[in-house]
Amino acid sequence: MTATMPTEPPNYPHCGRGAGDRDPVGCRGRRVERRTGETGDSQPELYAACLTHLADEDRDTYLASLGPGSRLDHRGTTIGGTVLDRLLGAVRDPDTGRPRLGTSQFSGAVFESDAAFDGAIFEGHAQFSNATFNRSVSFAWGIFQGEARFSGAIFASEAAFIEAAFKDDVWFSNAFFKANAWFGGATFEQASKIGPLVCHGQADFQTAVFSTAVTLEIAAKKVDCLRVRWASTAALRLRHATVDLSDAVLEYPVSVAASSTPFTVVRQELDGSWARQELDESGLTRSPVRVLSLRGVDASHLVLADVDLALCRFAGTIHLDQLRLQGRCTLATTPAGLRRRGVVPVRCTVRQTLAEEQHWRAAQGRAGEGWTPDPDGGEPLTPTTLAPVYRELRKAFEDGKNEPGAADFYYGEMEMRRHDPHTSWSERFLLQVYWTVSGYGLRAARALSWLLAAMAATVLLMMLWGLPQESPKSVNTGIIEGRRITVITDTPTPMNPHGPYLDRLSSERFEPALRVVINSVVFRSSGQNLTTFGTYTEMASRFTEPLLLALAVLAIRSRVKR
Repeated sequence: MTATMPTEPPNYPHCGRGAGDRDPVGCRGRRVERRTGETGDSQPELYAACLTHLADEDRDTYLASLGPGSRLDHRGTTIGGTVLDRLLGAVRDPDTGRPRLGTSQFSGAVFESDAAFDGAIFEGHAQFSNATFNRSVSFAWGIFQGEARFSGAIFASEAAFIEAAFKDDVWFSNAFFKANAWFGGATFEQASKIGPLVCHGQADFQTAVFSTAVTLEIAAKKVDCLRVRWASTAALRLRHATVDLSDAVLEYPVSVAASSTPFTVVRQELDGSWARQELDESGLTRSPVRVLSLRGVDASHLVLADVDLALCRFAGTIHLDQLRLQGRCTLATTPAGLRRRGVVPVRCTVRQTLAEEQHWRAAQGRAGEGWTPDPDGGEPLTPTTLAPVYRELRKAFEDGKNEPGAADFYYGEMEMRRHDPHTSWSERFLLQVYWTVSGYGLRAARALSWLLAAMAATVLLMMLWGLPQESPKSVNTGIIEGRRITVITDTPTPMNPHGPYLDRLSSERFEPALRVVINSVVFRSSGQNLTTFGTYTEMASRFTEPLLLALAVLAIRSRVKR
């Protein structure tokens, strides 16, 4: 069930007049309290109308009775820009030039024009629950010394809380921001929960400070947490948003998780019952929660759960090897399918990669192959920089007992070392061979293909030149000396085969050649009589083929080990 803002039950005297006296029911605005001093009554004297509908003379009298720190109660009132300016001017402190308000009741109020509360000091509770701001509103540099409540508030345009200071708890449950919400530089000293709220634009918390443990529940297009300072534990539960954590300061564990289900709020209905309702997210495009950057973040305190890391920049992250990933955290993948390397077609196996590697390969002119270029168009990072990033991520996955995931990062590390121009030529040659024959011990199909090719080549060589023309037969000679007989057995040197090559490729020669190869794979000697060429071929086979078999087994193990 979608959450809507129910009509607030009237618990205060409504204005007795409609807008322009045309509404017979009357305005919802709270009638203005007369400031006539102590009356001795339990209820204050009230004017006949709200602030907006007061006669000019009565409004002037009311505003003149206000001063810095005065208590305001304008619940349900429709307030225009001129009226608000005069109201804030009446409570402006002449020494600081800032509006100074006591306990302020604006619940259910409707602000028709731009609402500028810039620099206002709310000395008591500030109540804006279910208020509607039809134009932009700004509480920039404001100070909320008591509770600040914006639950159920609707912000139809830009809302700015830039460098505002919230000394007590703050409530934004079921708040709707139809444009951007700016909290840059704000200080939350006692806030325990922000949201759940919906923001159709960007929720900006750049350089904000959260002093106590807090939970943020936000469904937004983007959440900007650049240089945010978390002085205590925090949990960010997000929906549909891309979040940037660059240079955020994490002093305690902080988790960023995608919420799989819409946020819900508990609301009291008109009949007094309570119901749990889902927030309306119809203005947001359904998408996974994406993390854009962790640069400058100390990852030893960070937990990511069920987020998309395909666009995330990891380079520059501190203690990246201590990053904890939970649930399904996806990264960018290599383009799959056949690719041409010179004249040789190569099948590319899908693996997880860093976004920075995608940018680097695209910059090498391979964007057409499916690699993603840097959306910012900046200078891509080099393999020298990316190799240690892969190494640290591999360790993070290994520590999390995710060996298959760690294998992709080991592959990425070796790739960066192979392409690093600062790597010595001898090491690069060895890495090239290692990549070619087995994909760094991670591509079982490649190693098995080379093994089968090597076995086939060995069989062919044995049939053509390795097996002798005929099996040599032993010759026994004897010497009789008196009553003693000496017998000498001599085996002739195997004769090299001769005749047409096609005649050598016979079934009679195939079986012994295959026996030689199979024994070589398991590092055994076949005991077969061979020519000199065949002997050396068998020696080479006994070295290379068991190695290829071991690389294939290693590759399979790396994918199934836990």
